[in-house]
Amino acid sequence: MQIKEYAIKALNTLRDSGFEAYAVGGCVRNALLGIDVSDYDICTNALPEQTSSVFGEYKVIKTGIAHGTVTVIIDGFPIEITTYRSEGRYTDHRRPESVHYVSQLSEDLSRRDFTMNALCYDGSGRIIDMFGGQGDINNRLIRAIGNPRKRFEEDALRILRAVRFSSQLGFDIEAETAFAMSECRQLLDYISAERKLEELKKIVCGQHAFDALMKYREIISQIIPECSNSFDYNQNSKHHCYDVWEHTCRALSAIEPNTTLRLAMLFHDLGKPYVRTIGKNGIFHFKGHMKESAQIAYENLKKLKCDTKTLKYVEKLVLLHDERFEADEYKVKKFISENGWEFFYDYVKIRFADTSAQSDYQREGKLQNLRDIVSVAESAKLNGDCLFLSDLAISGNDIIALGYEGKEISNKLAFALELVLSGKCINDKYTLLRKLMEEK
Repeated sequence: MQIKEYAIKALNTLRDSGFEAYAVGGCVRNALLGIDVSDYDICTNALPEQTSSVFGEYKVIKTGIAHGTVTVIIDGFPIEITTYRSEGRYTDHRRPESVHYVSQLSEDLSRRDFTMNALCYDGSGRIIDMFGGQGDINNRLIRAIGNPRKRFEEDALRILRAVRFSSQLGFDIEAETAFAMSECRQLLDYISAERKLEELKKIVCGQHAFDALMKYREIISQIIPECSNSFDYNQNSKHHCYDVWEHTCRALSAIEPNTTLRLAMLFHDLGKPYVRTIGKNGIFHFKGHMKESAQIAYENLKKLKCDTKTLKYVEKLVLLHDERFEADEYKVKKFISENGWEFFYDYVKIRFADTSAQSDYQREGKLQNLRDIVSVAESAKLNGDCLFLSDLAISGNDIIALGYEGKEISNKLAFALELVLSGKCINDKYTLLRKLMEEK
């Protein structure tokens, strides 16, 4: 097992001073999995003040001194060093009322969440594994230490962490642990909105997000209640071969693991069960689902205290995710003009992912339409076509010189841009001003 030199220095410094010291937790797990490790945690029987003294020649930051943690900067890298501890009662299902320093490593490890996160490494080739964590890693299993229900009642955030690890690593959750997660999922209501959103983002961006979202969907619905209405909801349409939730998970997995894009895919069809109508031959229609889904996205992300910029962008992507138009030069330019290049490319990604998760009915035609739209857009970009007010050959001062004032100035600039976008007028200062004078 490989461990970086600055972490070895930290372990040796503590040992040379007569203390026990081990790399512990996620850094050991990831190293065993061949995942690059950038953050190291070390546990030790040294008290925080003793740790500070041992590392006197280094910069020491008392980051979590109340919980026995100090951060030491070695060769420019931060390492968190925590004293062996046990924990008092968890009355809020998140944090212990108190912590107590202990002298035995076993007491410290027994308080941790999952067996794969309770592995220790001494830096010289020896791994301490008191709970079968290596076996669970080999079997690709996430298993709670001890009584799983107790672990989740102590800290309900562990429920989401388990789903996140499943999404990131592709591990299954051991049956008893998964059952306890489901039984305790209402305890997630005690967790802060910010922490739930942080975990949700990591879940949807995981390499194995599809499997995790499908297997542990009840956990996700505890955070976003509207998800439950899409479970097993048959779309009964030639365009779809999956229920709403499976389509959602497949579409999400088909797009790059960008937080904003994946959140948009998570919400993009959640409004369908609320707007369904039944047409001829029993075919389902979901007119207005984009607006309904956008509202669901807005309300939930606001509740989860998502930053305003991301919230608004996700809402807009969901609102326009099924906006369709032909690869007509004017229509493509108009869309880009109204929404900008960044949104245009994200819209195309959303449409590709959404279409790829539908049935094969007319799918190739839909995808070709998107490719044609991109081709028209790229041509406009290559030619340097006028798409925005800033591209116009005239400015506000030119409009003022014609005698306009106030809101009329912006209105006339918008009118001039529309003339250029529609091809009714070339982007030439003299030509545009003459056209505006004619309209006066």
